Amino acid sequence: MKIAVIGAGAIGGVLAVRLALSGQAVTVVDQGAHLEAIRNNGLKLVRADGAEEVARDLHAVARCADAGPQDLIFLALKAYVVEAVAPQMRTLFTADTIVVPIQNGLPWWYFQNFVGPHAGYRLKTADPNGVIEQSIESRRLIGCVVYPAGEIIAPGIVKLLEGDRFPVGELDGVESDRVKNVSQALVGAGLKAPVLNDIRSEIWLKLWGNMSFNPISALTHATLVDICQEPATRALAADMMREAQAVAEKLGVSFRVPLEKRIEGATKVGKHKTSTLQDVEAGRPVEVDALIGSVIELGELTATPTPATRAVYALLKLLVKTMHDERARVVMQPL
Repeated sequence: MKIAVIGAGAIGGVLAVRLALSGQAVTVVDQGAHLEAIRNNGLKLVRADGAEEVARDLHAVARCADAGPQDLIFLALKAYVVEAVAPQMRTLFTADTIVVPIQNGLPWWYFQNFVGPHAGYRLKTADPNGVIEQSIESRRLIGCVVYPAGEIIAPGIVKLLEGDRFPVGELDGVESDRVKNVSQALVGAGLKAPVLNDIRSEIWLKLWGNMSFNPISALTHATLVDICQEPATRALAADMMREAQAVAEKLGVSFRVPLEKRIEGATKVGKHKTSTLQDVEAGRPVEVDALIGSVIELGELTATPTPATRAVYALLKLLVKTMHDERARVVMQPL
Protein backbone atom coordinates (compact mmCIF):
# COMPACT_ATOMS: atom_id res chain seq x y z
CA MET A 1 0.00 0.00 0.00
CA LYS A 2 1.27 3.48 -0.82
CA ILE A 3 0.97 5.54 2.35
CA ALA A 4 1.73 9.23 2.85
CA VAL A 5 2.26 10.73 6.29
CA ILE A 6 1.85 14.50 6.15
CA GLY A 7 3.77 15.83 9.14
CA ALA A 8 6.38 13.40 10.49
CA GLY A 9 6.43 14.98 13.95
CA ALA A 10 5.72 13.40 17.30
CA ILE A 11 2.82 11.18 16.20
CA GLY A 12 3.26 11.23 12.43
CA GLY A 13 6.85 10.14 12.95
CA VAL A 14 5.78 7.15 15.03
CA LEU A 15 3.34 6.12 12.31
CA ALA A 16 5.85 6.63 9.50
CA VAL A 17 8.57 4.53 11.15
CA ARG A 18 6.31 1.69 12.21
CA LEU A 19 4.48 1.51 8.87
CA ALA A 20 7.72 1.64 6.86
CA LEU A 21 9.35 -1.08 8.95
CA SER A 22 6.26 -3.25 8.46
CA GLY A 23 6.87 -3.21 4.71
CA GLN A 24 4.54 -0.43 3.54
CA ALA A 25 5.68 2.07 0.90
CA VAL A 26 5.79 5.23 3.01
CA THR A 27 6.28 8.84 1.93
CA VAL A 28 6.65 11.59 4.52
CA VAL A 29 5.89 15.22 3.80
CA ASP A 30 7.69 17.66 6.09
CA GLN A 31 9.86 20.76 6.15
CA GLY A 32 13.19 22.22 7.25
CA ALA A 33 15.90 20.53 9.26
CA HIS A 34 13.64 17.61 10.17
CA LEU A 35 13.09 16.81 6.48
CA GLU A 36 16.79 17.09 5.66
CA ALA A 37 17.72 14.77 8.52
CA ILE A 38 15.18 12.19 7.33
CA ARG A 39 16.55 12.41 3.79
CA ASN A 40 20.13 11.97 4.97
CA ASN A 41 19.78 9.46 7.79
CA GLY A 42 16.24 8.07 7.76
CA LEU A 43 13.71 8.60 10.52
CA LYS A 44 14.62 7.28 13.96
CA LEU A 45 12.06 6.28 16.59
CA VAL A 46 13.17 6.05 20.21
CA ARG A 47 10.68 3.85 22.02
CA ALA A 48 9.53 4.39 25.60
CA ASP A 49 11.86 1.59 26.77
CA GLY A 50 14.86 3.26 25.11
CA ALA A 51 15.08 0.87 22.17
CA GLU A 52 15.65 2.51 18.79
CA GLU A 53 14.22 1.79 15.36
CA VAL A 54 15.31 3.49 12.15
CA ALA A 55 13.29 3.59 8.92
CA ARG A 56 15.74 4.35 6.13
CA ASP A 57 13.62 3.27 3.18
CA LEU A 58 11.43 6.35 3.28
CA HIS A 59 10.56 8.76 0.51
CA ALA A 60 10.82 12.23 2.08
CA VAL A 61 9.50 15.31 0.28
CA ALA A 62 8.75 18.94 1.07
CA ARG A 63 5.53 19.23 -0.96
CA CYS A 64 2.52 17.04 -1.50
CA ALA A 65 2.95 17.55 -5.24
CA ASP A 66 6.29 15.69 -5.05
CA ALA A 67 4.82 12.61 -3.38
CA GLY A 68 2.60 11.29 -6.17
CA PRO A 69 -0.78 9.56 -5.85
CA GLN A 70 -1.36 7.63 -2.62
CA ASP A 71 -3.70 4.89 -1.40
CA LEU A 72 -3.82 6.11 2.21
CA ILE A 73 -2.92 9.45 3.80
CA PHE A 74 -2.37 10.12 7.49
CA LEU A 75 -2.83 13.85 8.04
CA ALA A 76 -0.66 14.37 11.12
CA LEU A 77 -0.41 18.16 11.27
CA LYS A 78 -1.46 20.46 14.09
CA ALA A 79 -5.06 21.56 13.65
CA TYR A 80 -4.15 25.19 12.91
CA VAL A 81 -1.97 24.15 9.93
CA VAL A 82 -4.49 21.94 8.13
CA GLU A 83 -6.32 24.78 6.34
CA ALA A 84 -3.13 25.86 4.56
CA VAL A 85 -2.15 22.33 3.51
CA ALA A 86 -5.54 20.83 2.61
CA PRO A 87 -5.76 22.30 -0.93
CA GLN A 88 -2.27 20.94 -1.72
CA MET A 89 -3.38 17.43 -0.82
CA ARG A 90 -5.46 17.16 -3.99
CA THR A 91 -2.29 16.09 -5.83
CA LEU A 92 -2.16 12.96 -3.66
CA PHE A 93 -5.66 11.79 -4.45
CA THR A 94 -6.86 9.03 -6.71
CA ALA A 95 -10.53 8.13 -6.95
CA ASP A 96 -10.18 5.85 -3.91
CA THR A 97 -7.59 7.58 -1.73
CA ILE A 98 -8.42 7.41 1.99
CA VAL A 99 -7.60 10.27 4.37
CA VAL A 100 -7.17 9.64 8.09
CA PRO A 101 -6.89 12.92 10.06
CA ILE A 102 -5.16 12.53 13.42
CA GLN A 103 -5.45 15.97 14.98
CA ASN A 104 -6.24 16.68 18.62
CA GLY A 105 -9.58 18.22 19.49
CA LEU A 106 -12.83 18.16 17.58
CA PRO A 107 -12.22 17.61 13.86
CA TRP A 108 -13.55 19.78 11.05
CA TRP A 109 -15.51 16.80 9.71
CA TYR A 110 -17.46 16.20 12.93
CA PHE A 111 -20.91 16.91 11.42
CA GLN A 112 -20.23 15.33 8.04
CA ASN A 113 -22.07 12.01 7.53
CA PHE A 114 -23.71 12.87 10.84
CA VAL A 115 -27.14 11.72 11.97
CA GLY A 116 -28.86 14.38 14.04
CA PRO A 117 -30.29 17.90 14.07
CA HIS A 118 -26.96 19.58 13.30
CA ALA A 119 -25.99 17.41 10.33
CA GLY A 120 -23.82 19.33 7.88
CA TYR A 121 -22.91 22.08 10.36
CA ARG A 122 -19.37 23.39 9.75
CA LEU A 123 -17.28 23.62 12.89
CA LYS A 124 -15.92 27.14 12.52
CA THR A 125 -13.20 26.77 15.13
CA ALA A 126 -11.74 23.92 13.06
CA ASP A 127 -12.47 25.12 9.51
CA PRO A 128 -13.32 28.83 9.68
CA ASN A 129 -13.44 29.45 5.93
CA GLY A 130 -14.65 26.05 4.75
CA VAL A 131 -11.36 25.45 2.91
CA ILE A 132 -10.69 22.02 4.43
CA GLU A 133 -14.21 20.79 3.77
CA GLN A 134 -13.95 21.93 0.15
CA SER A 135 -10.54 20.31 -0.34
CA ILE A 136 -11.12 16.89 1.25
CA GLU A 137 -14.38 15.15 0.39
CA SER A 138 -16.12 13.51 3.32
CA ARG A 139 -16.29 10.20 1.43
CA ARG A 140 -12.50 9.90 1.76
CA LEU A 141 -12.42 10.26 5.53
CA ILE A 142 -11.91 7.69 8.23
CA GLY A 143 -11.90 8.95 11.81
CA CYS A 144 -9.06 8.17 14.18
CA VAL A 145 -8.28 8.92 17.83
CA VAL A 146 -4.64 9.25 18.84
CA TYR A 147 -3.68 8.04 22.32
CA PRO A 148 0.15 7.89 22.12
CA ALA A 149 2.26 10.82 23.31
CA GLY A 150 5.60 11.71 21.80
CA GLU A 151 8.00 14.48 20.88
CA ILE A 152 10.68 15.40 18.37
CA ILE A 153 13.94 15.33 20.35
CA ALA A 154 16.20 16.28 17.42
CA PRO A 155 15.84 16.64 13.64
CA GLY A 156 15.06 13.20 12.27
CA ILE A 157 14.52 11.68 15.74
CA VAL A 158 11.12 11.12 17.34
CA LYS A 159 10.60 9.78 20.86
CA LEU A 160 7.51 7.80 21.84
CA LEU A 161 6.69 8.63 25.45
CA GLU A 162 3.74 6.30 25.92
CA GLY A 163 0.82 4.59 24.18
CA ASP A 164 0.17 2.62 21.01
CA ARG A 165 -3.61 2.92 20.41
CA PHE A 166 -5.08 4.42 17.23
CA PRO A 167 -8.79 3.43 17.18
CA VAL A 168 -10.38 4.02 13.76
CA GLY A 169 -13.93 4.21 12.46
CA GLU A 170 -16.05 5.25 9.52
CA LEU A 171 -17.92 8.50 10.01
CA ASP A 172 -21.25 6.70 9.57
CA GLY A 173 -20.27 3.82 11.86
CA VAL A 174 -20.27 1.14 9.14
CA GLU A 175 -17.60 -1.55 9.52
CA SER A 176 -16.43 -1.32 5.93
CA ASP A 177 -13.70 -3.28 4.17
CA ARG A 178 -11.59 -0.15 3.83
CA VAL A 179 -11.65 0.70 7.54
CA LYS A 180 -10.67 -2.90 8.25
CA ASN A 181 -7.76 -2.49 5.82
CA VAL A 182 -6.60 0.66 7.60
CA SER A 183 -6.85 -1.13 10.94
CA GLN A 184 -4.90 -4.10 9.58
CA ALA A 185 -2.14 -1.81 8.26
CA LEU A 186 -1.75 -0.24 11.71
CA VAL A 187 -1.90 -3.58 13.51
CA GLY A 188 0.69 -4.93 11.08
CA ALA A 189 2.90 -2.04 12.16
CA GLY A 190 2.72 -3.17 15.79
CA LEU A 191 0.03 -0.71 16.86
CA LYS A 192 -3.43 -1.23 18.36
CA ALA A 193 -6.18 -0.05 16.03
CA PRO A 194 -9.62 -1.44 16.91
CA VAL A 195 -12.46 -0.58 14.52
CA LEU A 196 -15.15 1.39 16.34
CA ASN A 197 -18.75 1.95 15.28
CA ASP A 198 -18.96 5.26 17.16
CA ILE A 199 -15.74 7.13 16.54
CA ARG A 200 -17.23 10.43 17.72
CA SER A 201 -17.76 9.17 21.27
CA GLU A 202 -14.12 8.08 21.34
CA ILE A 203 -13.06 11.53 20.11
CA TRP A 204 -14.93 13.12 23.02
CA LEU A 205 -13.36 10.70 25.50
CA LYS A 206 -9.89 11.81 24.38
CA LEU A 207 -10.96 15.47 24.16
CA TRP A 208 -12.38 15.27 27.68
CA GLY A 209 -8.86 15.25 29.04
CA ASN A 210 -7.26 17.48 26.40
CA MET A 211 -9.75 20.33 26.80
CA SER A 212 -9.25 20.45 30.57
CA PHE A 213 -5.77 19.23 31.52
CA ASN A 214 -3.92 20.72 28.54
CA PRO A 215 -4.99 24.37 29.03
CA ILE A 216 -4.61 24.16 32.81
CA SER A 217 -1.12 22.74 32.42
CA ALA A 218 -0.17 25.47 29.93
CA LEU A 219 -1.35 28.16 32.34
CA THR A 220 0.18 26.67 35.50
CA HIS A 221 3.21 24.77 34.10
CA ALA A 222 2.09 21.78 36.13
CA THR A 223 2.21 18.15 35.06
CA LEU A 224 -0.83 15.88 34.91
CA VAL A 225 -0.31 14.36 38.34
CA ASP A 226 0.19 17.83 39.88
CA ILE A 227 -3.08 19.10 38.39
CA CYS A 228 -4.99 16.06 39.60
CA GLN A 229 -3.55 16.07 43.11
CA GLU A 230 -4.08 19.79 43.76
CA PRO A 231 -7.74 20.05 44.93
CA ALA A 232 -8.44 23.40 43.28
CA THR A 233 -7.17 22.46 39.81
CA ARG A 234 -8.68 18.99 40.04
CA ALA A 235 -12.05 20.61 40.75
CA LEU A 236 -11.60 23.07 37.89
CA ALA A 237 -10.75 20.26 35.47
CA ALA A 238 -13.82 18.33 36.65
CA ASP A 239 -16.06 21.38 36.13
CA MET A 240 -14.76 21.79 32.57
CA MET A 241 -15.24 18.10 31.87
CA ARG A 242 -18.82 18.19 33.17
CA GLU A 243 -19.57 21.11 30.83
CA ALA A 244 -18.08 19.23 27.88
CA GLN A 245 -20.04 16.12 28.79
CA ALA A 246 -23.29 18.09 28.82
CA VAL A 247 -22.53 19.44 25.34
CA ALA A 248 -21.54 16.04 23.98
CA GLU A 249 -24.57 14.24 25.37
CA LYS A 250 -26.85 16.71 23.57
CA LEU A 251 -25.11 15.56 20.38
CA GLY A 252 -25.83 11.91 21.11
CA VAL A 253 -22.44 11.01 22.58
CA SER A 254 -22.06 8.47 25.36
CA PHE A 255 -19.04 8.30 27.66
CA ARG A 256 -17.87 4.76 28.39
CA VAL A 257 -15.64 5.92 31.27
CA PRO A 258 -16.92 7.81 34.37
CA LEU A 259 -15.49 11.28 34.93
CA GLU A 260 -13.57 10.42 38.10
CA LYS A 261 -12.03 7.37 36.46
CA ARG A 262 -10.89 9.57 33.56
CA ILE A 263 -9.22 11.93 36.03
CA GLU A 264 -7.57 9.02 37.84
CA GLY A 265 -6.26 7.82 34.48
CA ALA A 266 -4.55 11.18 34.03
CA THR A 267 -3.13 10.97 37.54
CA LYS A 268 -1.48 7.63 36.76
CA VAL A 269 0.35 9.14 33.78
CA GLY A 270 2.47 10.96 36.38
CA LYS A 271 4.90 13.83 35.77
CA HIS A 272 3.96 14.24 32.13
CA LYS A 273 3.95 17.64 30.43
CA THR A 274 1.00 17.94 28.08
CA SER A 275 1.64 18.81 24.44
CA THR A 276 0.11 22.25 25.04
CA LEU A 277 2.54 22.98 27.86
CA GLN A 278 5.41 21.80 25.65
CA ASP A 279 4.23 24.22 22.95
CA VAL A 280 4.11 27.14 25.41
CA GLU A 281 7.59 26.36 26.69
CA ALA A 282 8.94 26.12 23.14
CA GLY A 283 7.16 29.26 21.94
CA ARG A 284 5.20 27.34 19.33
CA PRO A 285 1.61 28.08 18.25
CA VAL A 286 -1.02 26.50 20.49
CA GLU A 287 -4.14 24.57 19.44
CA VAL A 288 -6.43 26.78 21.52
CA ASP A 289 -9.52 26.58 19.31
CA ALA A 290 -9.25 22.88 18.44
CA LEU A 291 -8.93 21.84 22.07
CA ILE A 292 -11.20 24.25 23.90
CA GLY A 293 -12.75 26.84 21.56
CA SER A 294 -14.58 24.07 19.74
CA VAL A 295 -16.31 23.01 22.96
CA ILE A 296 -17.48 26.58 23.53
CA GLU A 297 -18.74 26.77 19.93
CA LEU A 298 -20.77 23.60 20.36
CA GLY A 299 -21.97 24.83 23.74
CA GLU A 300 -23.48 27.81 21.93
CA LEU A 301 -24.87 25.55 19.20
CA THR A 302 -26.63 23.32 21.75
CA ALA A 303 -27.53 26.13 24.21
CA THR A 304 -25.32 24.60 26.91
CA PRO A 305 -23.58 26.89 29.44
CA THR A 306 -19.79 26.51 29.62
CA PRO A 307 -18.63 29.12 32.19
CA ALA A 308 -15.54 27.31 33.52
CA THR A 309 -14.42 26.41 30.01
CA ARG A 310 -14.90 30.00 28.84
CA ALA A 311 -12.81 31.36 31.71
CA VAL A 312 -9.88 29.05 31.02
CA TYR A 313 -10.20 29.69 27.28
CA ALA A 314 -9.96 33.46 27.85
CA LEU A 315 -6.81 33.10 29.94
CA LEU A 316 -5.10 30.74 27.49
CA LYS A 317 -6.09 32.92 24.53
CA LEU A 318 -4.47 35.95 26.17
CA LEU A 319 -1.34 33.99 27.07
CA VAL A 320 -0.93 32.86 23.47
CA LYS A 321 -1.51 36.40 22.18
CA THR A 322 1.07 37.81 24.59
CA MET A 323 3.60 35.17 23.54
CA HIS A 324 2.96 36.01 19.89
CA ASP A 325 3.19 39.78 20.40
CA GLU A 326 6.38 39.49 22.44
CA ARG A 327 7.84 36.73 20.25
CA ALA A 328 8.45 34.86 23.48
CA ARG A 329 8.13 31.51 25.16
CA VAL A 330 7.20 30.89 28.78
CA VAL A 331 9.42 28.56 30.80
CA MET A 332 9.76 27.92 34.54
CA GLN A 333 13.29 28.86 35.66
CA PRO A 334 14.81 27.54 38.92
CA LEU A 335 15.70 30.21 41.46
